[in-house]
Amino acid sequence: MLNESQRTSLTALAQCSIVHGIRYGCPIKVDTSQYDPILRAQGACFVTLHRHNQLRGCIGALQAKHPLVEDVAINAYAAAFQDPRFPPMKKNEIDDLSIHISVLSKPEPIDFSTEEELLKKMRPGVDGLILVDRGHRGTFLPSVWDTLPEPKAFLQQLKLKAGLSEDYWSDSIQIERYTTESW
Repeated sequence: MLNESQRTSLTALAQCSIVHGIRYGCPIKVDTSQYDPILRAQGACFVTLHRHNQLRGCIGALQAKHPLVEDVAINAYAAAFQDPRFPPMKKNEIDDLSIHISVLSKPEPIDFSTEEELLKKMRPGVDGLILVDRGHRGTFLPSVWDTLPEPKAFLQQLKLKAGLSEDYWSDSIQIERYTTESW
């Protein structure tokens, strides 16, 4: 669990990386030695941007490959300028921007044989899920349960996000779960 000071530090870093991106066209370079040791540890996060209560970008990493502070800077920049659903952010959008950060736990496989068994093992409001099968991949953060509270609908929409049909099933489908600490 991160304390309030650590969360504030990461949110400020995300905003700095976006502002830096507007000025210089790249994420801010992070001097990790300037941050709390907990924030220098490897970590994976998603950065979600909203403007006027509307999604404006969301990019993240499912696996920890960088110090958490670097992951925040990289993903904040990417959410603002590289989310293919939106045009790159403009300077005039900064003032109305809301930044949300979700730090992910390490994904763990869920053991199941049938879709019914998987549905029973899903934890609404708790689990983020990663679906992988035959070159298809998709994830939903735990916050998606707010709009898709039923496990069956959650799984159907995750399949669609991964580029599969909502009734798709195969014996090779793999599902991993993770939790997030979000603010």
